[in-house]
Amino acid sequence: MKLWKPLAAAAAAITLAGTAVAQTQEINFGFISTESSSGLKAAWQPVLEDMSKATGVKVNAFFATDYAGVIEAMRFNKVQVAWFGNKSAIEAVDRSNGEVFAKVVDTDGTEGYYSILVVHRDSPLKSLDDVLRQRAGLTLGFGDPNSTSGTVIPGYYAFAKHQVEPTKDFKRMVRANHETNLLAVVSKQVDVATNNTENWSRFEKTHPEKLKEVREIWRSPLIPSDPIVWRKDLDEATKAKVRDFMLNYGKKPEELAKLNKLGYSQFRPSSDAQLSTIRQIELVKSRAKVEGDASMSADEKARKLQDIDKKLDELGKQIASAK
Repeated sequence: MKLWKPLAAAAAAITLAGTAVAQTQEINFGFISTESSSGLKAAWQPVLEDMSKATGVKVNAFFATDYAGVIEAMRFNKVQVAWFGNKSAIEAVDRSNGEVFAKVVDTDGTEGYYSILVVHRDSPLKSLDDVLRQRAGLTLGFGDPNSTSGTVIPGYYAFAKHQVEPTKDFKRMVRANHETNLLAVVSKQVDVATNNTENWSRFEKTHPEKLKEVREIWRSPLIPSDPIVWRKDLDEATKAKVRDFMLNYGKKPEELAKLNKLGYSQFRPSSDAQLSTIRQIELVKSRAKVEGDASMSADEKARKLQDIDKKLDELGKQIASAK
């Protein structure tokens, strides 16, 4: 026993030392492509630099040409933490070992934002009804397939609820990021485009003169604010450092000024539960598609509808319990 105790202590010391060495020294922070990489980097780099200093972990910005690029990068552990929209966060959680741990808060304290439809200020289109009536002759600027405010929300509230399929019922539909869609409206390359109130605020800072050429004609219900996601297998010590930094950032005037340039005032705790509403919308859309599929056998359709209804019921309970 006298020999065992020193050996046990030595083994414990070796284990602890090994754990310290194993802690993450460098992470990549991913950003979905809501605008140009240069614009995103200019806005976020000061925050990432502060994160590196505060945590002692080198933090690199990671950009991709589309949302899927960041989702896949997290899947293969090339990205360990990322700023997503709710739809892309769902993909990261379901496919890339991701987990929501924080969310952004608007400068006015709002924990959410809105999807919008925008047109050129000279456009004869005044409302969503105008767009729906004239859609066969219009070019629509739509968002990335994994964009919450550019595709999922307007796809459901503006179009699916009115039995309109954006990919088929417009004269032409083109996909682009939020910034490109706004610029396309300014140059009249598209008649109407999706966007969101967060990007509108950013555009007001980066292209103030061009924003005067754009007009909002429709606004969605409130969307939960953008989630921050990390890989579940990121070591706990690094998670604690990143979480502590983000949840306390913005308390100093110089930090708040950097967040304000992003359109935010702080980060708050969150979880995968904030994705439930968007999951619900996606399931409702899937249900409508199954119901309308004439090529599906009655048995297969009944089975799929039963499965979707079960998931909708579970989500409904989750959303109700969270209120």
